[in-house]
Amino acid sequence: MRHSFLCFLLFLAFSLPFSGRAQIAASLGEQTVKIPAKTATVEAILKELEAQTNIPFSYSNEALPLQKKITLTGREQTLDAVLHTVFKGTSIAWLYRSDQILLFDKKSSAQNATKTATKTNKYTISGYVREAGSSEPLIGVTVYAPQFKAGISSNNYGFYSLTLPADSVLLQFSYVGYKPQFLKINLDQDQALNAFLQPEAALQEVEIVAEKEVRSTQTTQTSQVNIPVEMVKDMPALFGEKDVIKTVQMMPGVQKGGEASTGLYVRGGGPDQNLIVLDDATVYNANHVLGYLSLFNGDALKSIDLTKGGFPARYGGRLSSVLEMNMKEGNREEFAGEAGIGLFSSRLVVEGPLKKNKASFLLSARRTYWDLLLNSFLREGTGLGYFFYDANAKLNYDLGPKDKLYLSGYFGRDKFYVKLNEAENRDQFNTAWGNATATLRWNHLFSDRLFANTSFIFSQYRFAIDYDFKIPDHQTTFLYYSGIRDLSLKSDFDYYLSTAHFLKFGFMSTNHYFTPNSVRAFDSSTEVNFEKHETVSNLESAVYIEDHFTVTPKILLNAGLRLSHFFSEDKHYFNPEPRFSAAYRFSPNATLKTSYAAMHQYVHLLSSIGTGQSIDLWLPATNKVKPQQAHQLALGVAHDLFKRKVLLEVEAYYKKMDRIITYREGANFLTLNDPLAKNGMDWESNVVSGQGWSYGLEFLLQKKTSRFTGWLGYTLSHTQHQFDSINDGRKFDARYDRRHDVSVIMAYDASEKIKLSASWVYGTGNAITLPLAEYSVPYHNPDSEAITPEELLGGNAVIGEYGARNNYRMPDYHRLDVGIQFRKKLKWADRTWDLSIYNLYNRRNPFFYTLKTNNGKRELRQTVIFGFIPSFSYNLKF
Repeated sequence: MRHSFLCFLLFLAFSLPFSGRAQIAASLGEQTVKIPAKTATVEAILKELEAQTNIPFSYSNEALPLQKKITLTGREQTLDAVLHTVFKGTSIAWLYRSDQILLFDKKSSAQNATKTATKTNKYTISGYVREAGSSEPLIGVTVYAPQFKAGISSNNYGFYSLTLPADSVLLQFSYVGYKPQFLKINLDQDQALNAFLQPEAALQEVEIVAEKEVRSTQTTQTSQVNIPVEMVKDMPALFGEKDVIKTVQMMPGVQKGGEASTGLYVRGGGPDQNLIVLDDATVYNANHVLGYLSLFNGDALKSIDLTKGGFPARYGGRLSSVLEMNMKEGNREEFAGEAGIGLFSSRLVVEGPLKKNKASFLLSARRTYWDLLLNSFLREGTGLGYFFYDANAKLNYDLGPKDKLYLSGYFGRDKFYVKLNEAENRDQFNTAWGNATATLRWNHLFSDRLFANTSFIFSQYRFAIDYDFKIPDHQTTFLYYSGIRDLSLKSDFDYYLSTAHFLKFGFMSTNHYFTPNSVRAFDSSTEVNFEKHETVSNLESAVYIEDHFTVTPKILLNAGLRLSHFFSEDKHYFNPEPRFSAAYRFSPNATLKTSYAAMHQYVHLLSSIGTGQSIDLWLPATNKVKPQQAHQLALGVAHDLFKRKVLLEVEAYYKKMDRIITYREGANFLTLNDPLAKNGMDWESNVVSGQGWSYGLEFLLQKKTSRFTGWLGYTLSHTQHQFDSINDGRKFDARYDRRHDVSVIMAYDASEKIKLSASWVYGTGNAITLPLAEYSVPYHNPDSEAITPEELLGGNAVIGEYGARNNYRMPDYHRLDVGIQFRKKLKWADRTWDLSIYNLYNRRNPFFYTLKTNNGKRELRQTVIFGFIPSFSYNLKF
């Protein structure tokens, strides 16, 4: 049955794009256009053709008779016929490419070809691509030399390198949301060439087209989504808090843990199987407010990329996904900032030059204030509240043309507290958790072809509980702490070997310092005085290499190998991880892709709830608890539609997971940290290992540009787990297995002053375990010679009779959110009022279920936490 289902998925992956776009012409030249009957210059006609076809022309002004006037009849013709009319009687020829039309003088090209044939020298053009006005590096800019049909994309630091034959070279720099730039140079030696791209006006629908980015149809990468930061800011949001993780959850193949949760479940994997990276530093717990908000401030971010499969060799350490985020570097030319205040928190971002065009900084901060408001109404000596804060900081400095330094960090904390102090009595409870990261990066150019980045990284996550009760004749204290701290060194190299081969290679090494539990308990009445501090240190390392190989203009490959190593308890784990992806461009607008990736994971997450809550425990692989591993295959089609303004992606995947872990039956966070419980404080005895399967079909229809943007996503999937000691060893649906998952996201620039947005999500209900029957039995105290129910908490306990694991489906989840932004340009800033409604039609989505007794009958009751919730925020950008 499973294999038949997978075959059906693969059939859909192939058939949908072809059937939907069978009317596309076999080549760009066969597209029909109609220019009104008129006499116009060649330059004007070319602009009209670009507007109708949405395909840019690339040419040298000196080569074309741009001011020559041509008379057109106004008839509907093919693009090829129009070009024949325009250039009749000249030596101008044209070449259709997937992303542009190249115009050139045949005579001049023949002369240049003769000259070039006598030359054996090749030279390299390299440099950085930045945003004009701020000098912020731009990631993923396409740098293309049309005459040689060669191109490359700028890396995470805006650097590019292109080696070409000696000649007069025209370079095209293009990027979504920015005006393309053409630079012409005489390439007779290695040259440094920096480009500064101008942002497009927000409402210029004709100008902002998908041609100005590296399209999915042009790469080998499968299962990857780039999420524009501006789109995160446009989404309707709970409490007005724009949330990166909640936007990621709306992508195909990604499920959320529950109502308003920021947990990520990617292609059947758990939240521990996602590598979340901020400026090269691993973030272990990405949540505020017990999982309702993520800790990433979108105002401080430059890029957001999610990879769900087909992982390049440079990524490792997790099974299911990589969420990579890069912070802004800070404006190098002038001071700027953003500020906002909402129902839940306030935030501020400032950036500017430390030394113009050489050094800059960025600072951001965010904090809730409900605890401050609440405590102002409480009497002295008492306190009740919750708060979180986070801060981002980044400094960068150009040491010279070949060296750059970056220092960045994140610091955040959540705290819930209750305080009741009066005279000599004290009753206090605190629980706190938080992340801290710091990254020092050094960019160095060994040559114009070899770029290197070396990072020194610190990352830490901590969780603590503190209880202190004291009266004159009694005192009880309890302190608990757990966490993980990483110290890492990694180096990544980009080697631009030729126009056909682009190599990436490097290494990483991380010292993990785990504190599974540190407990101190004291009670003066029972004379309990217990203290235990457990720590574990492990070393994780890897080396990798990958080759981006252009076999032909239609066939692209990325082959790589990662060798990972983990040292734990005198045991060495060595694992090779082959990676492969390939793309075949069977038309200018459509590409068939496939990928395979083997992954290993050496750190485990134990969570009783499974939604990325603060009480999650990170633990290492050991002799008893082996590393997790996964193998994933993907096959899909990427297709550009509607003059390349819309992208359609259909992808099928199959993933097999081994040695995944969960709590054994009856174990949880409390038993793991109860020093008096059987097997207490021994986490290895409280977990079991098993296997998992996930397969499905993902559909994405996305429009990133112009006034109307958004996407339609649909996932059809099935995820199962199997553990020998759970569910009698039989397979069962995972808690967050969702057969159907739908998301519809829309944003519309109605005018320069108003922007509308809406999102609708639907998902099959979570699978949970409910008892089939219940019965009452007396409490049993093994330390007592007789059972005395009256003395033992009422005497009877209700015991559930359970059937299969996850035998009940919660109702399907769905919700509609809407938002509107009112924008105005002030003299010194851009002001935005952001109004949004969460759950517009007040859908009563259950958060959890409980069994209650009503008139002698047991009833299943659902708890709903979020209904119709309006929110607002006031924002300034200056």
